[in-house]
Parts: sequence; C-alpha cells; structure tokens
Amino acid sequence: MKNPYTQLQTSAWLDLAELGWHLLKNSPHGDLPHWLEIIEDLDEGDGYCRLDCKAPVLGRPVTDTLRLRQRLLGLHPWRKGPLELGGIRIDTEWRSDWKWERLEPHLDLGGQRILDIGCGNGYFGLRMLAAGAELVVGIDPTLIFVMQWLAMQKLCPGLNNFVLPLGIEDLPADTSGFDSVFSMGVLYHRRKPVEHLAQLKNLTRPGGQIILETLVLEGQGREILKPPGRYARMNNVHAIPSMAVLRDWLEGAGLTEAGLIGVSRTTTDEQRSTEWMTFESLQQCLDVSNPSVTVEGHPAPVRAAFLIRVSGQANN
Repeated sequence: MKNPYTQLQTSAWLDLAELGWHLLKNSPHGDLPHWLEIIEDLDEGDGYCRLDCKAPVLGRPVTDTLRLRQRLLGLHPWRKGPLELGGIRIDTEWRSDWKWERLEPHLDLGGQRILDIGCGNGYFGLRMLAAGAELVVGIDPTLIFVMQWLAMQKLCPGLNNFVLPLGIEDLPADTSGFDSVFSMGVLYHRRKPVEHLAQLKNLTRPGGQIILETLVLEGQGREILKPPGRYARMNNVHAIPSMAVLRDWLEGAGLTEAGLIGVSRTTTDEQRSTEWMTFESLQQCLDVSNPSVTVEGHPAPVRAAFLIRVSGQANN
C-alpha cells in the first residue's frame, strides 16, 4: 500500500498526514487486507471528475461495469453520498446532498482550508472543493469509510480531499489554524459536549468559522435527553439538548456568535436502506404506530445547523 497522504505532507498539517499514515498502515483490522485487495484491483483514473453536482463524478465510465460494481459493493456499507464512481451510481444510505443543499447557501468556502470531523467517506469534502475550498482534511475513525475514500482516490487521484483514520481525540494538541471546521453528527456522541465545542474553537483560526450540525429536542424548554440505552438504535448517544441548552453549551465554550442556519426533521426519504447499505436504517428505528418517536420511545430525530463565528482574538 502506497502512502495516500503524500500530497497532504506538503501542507501545514504534516503531523496529521504522518499520524494518519502510521495508523492506517498499522491497523489491526482483520478485513484490511481484503479491502486493500479490492482497491488494488481498481483501475487508476486520469483525474477526471465533476464535483459540482448532487452525486459527484469521480473517474471516467469503465468498460467492465459489472466488475467495478462488485468491487465497490465489497466496501459496503456506503452511508454518505450519492456518488458516481467510474460510471457506477452509488445510492447511499443518506441523501447527503439534501443536507448540503440546506447548508451551502450560507457558506463562503472560497480558498479555505477546512477540517471535517466525522467526515465518513469524504462526500462533503468533495462538495466543499466544488464550492471553492483549497484543501479539506477529513477525520473519521471508521476504517471502512477510509477504504471508500481510498477507492475514490484511486479512480480520481490528486484531489485535495483527504480522509484520515482519526477521531477528534487523536488530534495532536497543537492542531489549529483551519479556516472552517465542520462538526456534523458528532456532538451527541461526546460525553463532554462543552469540551468538544471548545476544541472546535481551538482548531479554528481566529476570525474563522465553525459549522455545527447536531440532534436537538424541539420546544422552548431547557431539557436534555440522556438515553439510558440506545437512541434510534444508535449506541453512544450521550445527550441531546434543547435549543436553549445548546446555546448555553456554546456560550460555555466561548462561542457567542452562533447563527442558526435551520432545523430539519430527518425523514425516511433522507436516510434509508439501499442496495449499497443493506443494514437497518431510520425506518426500522422509528415506532411503527407512531413515527414521531423512536422504537425506544424518544422523540424522533430533529437536527439543527449553526454557523458560528470564532473571535478574531487568538485562542488560548
């Protein structure tokens, strides 16, 4: 396996590139050899792409579509998309293009260097490049998503969109300086949400911005849902706040310039099982008789997105 982060090593985040490469080549995951065999079997593309569309196109259409489809299905489950790889349309679990369409009108990413936390396979990074970003560094500890990114890089090499096998807790303490930091679908998985928000601030350059998207409770109260077990069959959901509590958390982290982009209820049209993600999805996580609650009896998923300006003064 060649180092896929060589191009990133020329940036200000050389230490991240080296850490990502170290963790990838030393991963003990039992499926890693099989996944790398799939990627090695893919034909390397010539850099052809079209990113300014709902399903970014990476690589020219191949002749043997059946072979490519089988290879890409071997990297199941595909959660973020849609994508078109080598002429194969991948209908992912999430219609991530819908989320991007809610966010993009509020963003100016021209020339920016961006950190995307919990990036999955890097779908949003492709959309960020199309919106003018100079560089996107994505981190996600789930190795299969890194493999999907490697497949995309094989079909369309040279893009300044990277996915490193890291969680936010793996970042070196002095990591900072990004123009924009995205944290989408991460906050409710953190045991200490205010600390997470403070870390987002420290990762962002003074005068930069944070894009935060997370589950929230509807209503005007000051409630926090702390599921005793699972939430919508998800593990590790520690706290879902009301909007008022979320603003308290933001202020506690020193983030006082938080503008609400919007609130949306997740539907079974936006998140669903497909050929490319055959496991249970949102439909199986909602009460059959009352889809406004989860199978555990909690309020069904509602998400809020914020654009947060970071103070122009240096972070501590």
